[in-house]
Amino acid sequence: MFESVVTDIRLASRSGLEAVWWMSLDATEFAAGDRGVLEAVTRRGTKLAIPVTGVVEDGNGVVWHVVEKPLAAGTEVRGRVNSPQG
Repeated sequence: MFESVVTDIRLASRSGLEAVWWMSLDATEFAAGDRGVLEAVTRRGTKLAIPVTGVVEDGNGVVWHVVEKPLAAGTEVRGRVNSPQG
């Protein structure tokens, strides 16, 4: 488990009502092939669990976490990496 902050989000693709987003963090333990979850708490105290379905590193070395629902930049998160996909 690690703590981090969302630094940026990008819409990777959209098909109808479904979207895939990329989120970058100021620190991460995720690497290519990893899956896991990012947890956050809303201002109202609601706990969110955002599945990370993949990890992409761009040409500038930025690690992007592939998610279906993004969190706003500046959101504090706790991350947990599961076993790499096989």
